Amino acid sequence: MTAPVQKEREVSLFRNGRSQAVRIPKEFEFDADSVLISRDEEGTVHLRPRIRRKSLVEVLDLLKEDGPIEDFPGDPGEDGLLPLDDIKL
Repeated sequence: MTAPVQKEREVSLFRNGRSQAVRIPKEFEFDADSVLISRDEEGTVHLRPRIRRKSLVEVLDLLKEDGPIEDFPGDPGEDGLLPLDDIKL
């Protein structure tokens, strides 16, 4: 049986140079390299993981892994030309 998830826990604040910091307990740990911090109208501070977007090189590498798409629409025919669209006059 898994332990119940805590929704709130009191933690201590400390100074790190000129910044105020808080130790995040293990049960609130983020699976991220950085977080976004914001404060709402009531003054509540919110933290959420920053989702890192993949770079163009990373996306292209992922596409290479999948290989070419068979029968992709718009592939040139045997003559190497794309089919012409019908024109209505």
